[in-house]
Amino acid sequence: MLRRDDFAKIQSLVYQSMSPTPAYAWPLLCRALECEVWVKHENHTPIGAFKVRGGLLYLNELAQAGKLPVIVTATRGNHGQSIPFAARQFGAEVHVFVPVGNSEEKNAAMQAWGATLHVVGHDFDEARQAAEVAANDMQAHGMPAFHEHLVRGVASYGMELFNDVHDLDCVYVPIGMGSGAASLVAVRDALGCRTEIVGVVSAHADAMALSFERGRIVTTNSAHTFADGIATRMPHPDAFDYLKNGLARIVRVTDEEIAAAMRLLYRTTHNIAEGAGAAATAALIQEKVQAAGKRNAVILSGGNVDMNMFSQVLAGRTPRVT
Repeated sequence: MLRRDDFAKIQSLVYQSMSPTPAYAWPLLCRALECEVWVKHENHTPIGAFKVRGGLLYLNELAQAGKLPVIVTATRGNHGQSIPFAARQFGAEVHVFVPVGNSEEKNAAMQAWGATLHVVGHDFDEARQAAEVAANDMQAHGMPAFHEHLVRGVASYGMELFNDVHDLDCVYVPIGMGSGAASLVAVRDALGCRTEIVGVVSAHADAMALSFERGRIVTTNSAHTFADGIATRMPHPDAFDYLKNGLARIVRVTDEEIAAAMRLLYRTTHNIAEGAGAAATAALIQEKVQAAGKRNAVILSGGNVDMNMFSQVLAGRTPRVT
């Protein structure tokens, strides 16, 4: 799916719109976790999340194929920022579907980048289904939340990480729709590294973990986690195909563990992590005994958390969703 020969082309395209993000081994965080841990700061992109990379490559591929159509997609926030961000350079019209109760600050950011917002459904999967119907009705391009072009664009962060930090034993990465984890697997395999890629899901939205364990797609009835970036209940079949053989394992983390990881990251690095962004760190906390003596990395995949929610977390509480 990805070859070393692809790296330069992908990076050149992505870096027209953003700079590489850093990876740091923060001493206080390493001390707290009692192991070596590098933080890949995808919270430092122009939209505050890794998704921007995939949007840039996907929109470029559409543009290369001809005039960009009207684009319709669904999101909980970061994918929905990435598409209008990338579409600005082409003047393309973007419609984004989000569920009721979605992050107000992410909604505002999507609109600020130029998206037309549609609030439909009670969770991401209902919003996604509504977007598919709308794309057909509008004769627009229905953009999926997982696609090979998205994976290839997102792979640029894995290229940076493996180039900056050699001989990684293990990388923890959150799984929403799967592009972040799939891209790391693709880069690892292209480089011929032996690094373990560990997926992380919410214990309250563990459809991908169930699918991984049972070897087939499993859906759940709910995804009640405040970590909206990983609040999914219907795994994408293509993502499952990428991950079922590429991941070492999938770790489940609770909302309480995610909130604790958000506090730890702020205290030891003074970086703001949204729930999904802190999930990888929460998993490493859970596995810190087996991580001792190894060179580990966590993907801080985004920092777009609403101020009210983050204030609750810093006050020692765990945000609740209904």
